[in-house]
Amino acid sequence: MNILHVVGARPNFMKIAPIMGAIARVGFARQRLVHTGQHYDASMSDVFFSDLGMPRPDIHLGVGSGSHAEQTAKVLVGFEAVCRDEHPDLVVVAGDVNSTLACALDAAKLCIPCAHVEAGLRSRDMTMPEEVNRLVTDRVCELLFTPSPDADENLLKEGTDPAHIHLVGNVMIDTLMAHLPKARATGTPERLGVLPGSYAVMTLHRPSNVDDRDTFAGLLDAVAHVQRFLPVVFPVHPRTRSRLDEFSLTPRLTQMSNVKLCAPLGYLEFLGLTSQAKLVLTDSGGLQEETTALGVPCLTLRENTERPVTVTHGTNTLVGTDPQAIIGAADRALASRCAPRFVPLWDGHASDRIASVIQSWWSASARSVA
Repeated sequence: MNILHVVGARPNFMKIAPIMGAIARVGFARQRLVHTGQHYDASMSDVFFSDLGMPRPDIHLGVGSGSHAEQTAKVLVGFEAVCRDEHPDLVVVAGDVNSTLACALDAAKLCIPCAHVEAGLRSRDMTMPEEVNRLVTDRVCELLFTPSPDADENLLKEGTDPAHIHLVGNVMIDTLMAHLPKARATGTPERLGVLPGSYAVMTLHRPSNVDDRDTFAGLLDAVAHVQRFLPVVFPVHPRTRSRLDEFSLTPRLTQMSNVKLCAPLGYLEFLGLTSQAKLVLTDSGGLQEETTALGVPCLTLRENTERPVTVTHGTNTLVGTDPQAIIGAADRALASRCAPRFVPLWDGHASDRIASVIQSWWSASARSVA
């Protein structure tokens, strides 16, 4: 069997790495890794190959930055040529970035089966580019690997054939569990001048938060309050740094004496930081899941989430972007204690279940052809 795996942006690496490892252990397929280059900064991409023990990409499309249309179009053109050269039996895409959508569309148009890892997640917010990517990707994929029962329910309500849906659990947690000891050994908190268990971590990158000056300024109001009680470590995404400068907000942030700005961190360094935090403030989807598994209180700075299981079964609180709401939630979180929560099938073996489904699907496909 010939499988093409696709990575393009930071979250994809943590999802594809354990799947490639699980398939390699079983040994039923030839695997090739395609890096679209959607994240083209070394600190946002290349470091993941060394951190996660992934093989270097066999093919690199180098699409770089651009508008959503430009980026998607470049991947569509580049990946179509790859598929024509490689003749894959299956394309595996993950998550909800532009590369995910583009490669799934190419596979569908070329009549190549495609598997979507982390299928069925929905925010119900069509202003989010990621929501559009999720919906279209799920519609054209043959194998839909879901992380939680709510994702199955979403797909069934949309009329998806149940035979295409496979509840396997969360591959992000596979990666987290496998690398947590090594991540904590990096000493990232100490290197950044904070003590384990006594600091907050903040990440911001979504356009709805950082592309609107008033919203961004309001979030900084909340940060100003939190940093009065404990240090706030803020790894600054390149997009976010650009907006800070564009909106003249950088001086305001640097004047906060207990906010520690740093460049984006590699996976192991970042996991070492978040796993020992007292509080996380984020607009990231993956961090909602990781903090649930780690038992770290998480405040999600969005009006909706495509991962409701992290709220109902985890340590995540959806707080929106109103500064006073964030401040109130932060005060409550700092006054309470969290413990790791067990979400069904978030057990470190989702990738093994995915490998088993793919192997069974391939065997059945071969029998039907014969």
